[in-house]
This record gives sequence, C-alpha cells and structure tokens, in this order.
Amino acid sequence: MANFSMKIAAIQMSSTDQVEDNLKTIERWVMEAAIRGASLVVLPENVAFMGKTEIDKLKIAEKFGTGLIQDFLANLARKLEIWLVGGTIPILVEEGQGQGQSQSYDPNRVYSTSLVWNNEGNIVARYDKIHLFDVQVQLKIEEYVESRTICPGNEDNIVTVDSPLGKLGLSICYDLRFPELYRVLFAQGAEIMLVPSAFTAITGQAHWEPLLRARAIENFSYVLAPNQTGVHANGRTTYGHSMIVDPWGKILAECSEGEGIVMAEIDLNYLNDLRRRFPVASHRRIVF
Repeated sequence: MANFSMKIAAIQMSSTDQVEDNLKTIERWVMEAAIRGASLVVLPENVAFMGKTEIDKLKIAEKFGTGLIQDFLANLARKLEIWLVGGTIPILVEEGQGQGQSQSYDPNRVYSTSLVWNNEGNIVARYDKIHLFDVQVQLKIEEYVESRTICPGNEDNIVTVDSPLGKLGLSICYDLRFPELYRVLFAQGAEIMLVPSAFTAITGQAHWEPLLRARAIENFSYVLAPNQTGVHANGRTTYGHSMIVDPWGKILAECSEGEGIVMAEIDLNYLNDLRRRFPVASHRRIVF
C-alpha cells in the first residue's frame, strides 16, 4: 500500500560516451538523493551512454535482465534500499524479451528501455519506448531518426507499476507529445508519471515545461521528469530543467542547467482530493 507522503527525486546528468564514467556519476548522485531521503529516484534517458553516433549504442546494448549497466543499477537500488528507475538502457531485440513484442533478433536495432528496480534490487517493470524521435528540429541542420537504431514498443507495452509511493506510469521523452498515452496510464490508475528524457535545447526551451505541466494537470498526477543537460559527445545539446510537477500543475522543484538533483515530497491525500473534486475520469465522453 502506498505511503501518502514520501520524497521522490530526479537526477539531471550530462552523460558521456564512456559507460564507466557515467556509472560513477550515477552512483554519486543517487547516493546523495538517498541520503537526502528520496525513496524513489529516476534517472534520465540514455543515462549510461550518449555516443558519438547513433549506432554506437549497439556496441553496449545488453540482454534484458543482465549486463554491466543493469547489474550496477540493481546493486545500487539494493544497497541504498530505494526504488530506482534506470532512465533508458539499450536492450537487445530478441524473441520474447519485450512486453507485447514479437520481433526476432535484429543486430541493427535495440529497444530504448526503461527499467524499474525495487528496494531489493529486483526488476519489477519494463517499458520499451513507443514513440520514436524521427524529426527535423532545424531543417538540414539538426535532425534525428531514432527508428534507424531503435525498435519501438507498441500499445501492448503501456506500463504501470505499484510502488510504496503510489502507482507509477512509465514513459520516455518524445512520448510526452502524445497525451493519449498518459490518458491510458491515468485510466490504469497511475499517480506519478515518469518522463526520463534527453530533450534537445531548442525543443526544450519551447515545449518542455508546458508539456510537462499539461500532462500533470489533465491527469491530476505528479510528473517526475529527469532530463539530460549540456553538450554531449555527438554535439547534441540537451535542455536540462529537470522538474517535478504536482497534480495542479505547480512546479515543485527544478534544476535549470548543469548536473544535479530535483527532489520534492509528494502527497497522495492531496492528489486523491483533487481527483474527487474534479472527477475527470467519469466525465470523459470521447474514449479511443
């Protein structure tokens, strides 16, 4: 059963193309968050590796449930006795490995996978990113085609998971632009929406805050959104501004630029009171 007032934290990082260095940085920030009382810590997208090219991620991809990155995060959650969400990790595409997936082995693509470890270091949830970032941020200057190296999840891969802090709804970065995903998470009882991200500087400046606040408001949910920050090995600049938003759309904590921690106390009594007074779930008239 969820505790009604506990601390949650998001880690803002500037991940490099050196896995070992990133793991050391993860350990330092997660330990600090745990010392400060966080029971749930969420890491950003691509937390353990931001390569010079998109195909570099294939070299460090792991089988689901085992590998350097997964073992490290499992041990960290167990040692600190916290719930830990591993941002995203490149997971090999193999038959039967993804939730709702049917693809066979593909050496040229991986899943962008968010894993949840409980305080005993066990994986209790897996979400494979559904919406892939195939866009032109600036015409002929800045474009991204994640589908070249990432295999998408599908609608069978919408994931909520019970935790001591409440029900978590899993999503990743570009998913934020698709409110129908969060409406399904809300319908499944999600109380805390997780959005580990590597939002670009240009799109972040324009859209990051309003999208996060909208997802919180329309679903009367907490939103916990760790982001990457700074310039990475591939020249990509990410926006930072990791934040925690409450169900009324108020920003409880924010980290502008540079690495750091955002932390806030959540109150499920407050969330449940809002949902009682604004019963939007029962007011829906258009259901997909």
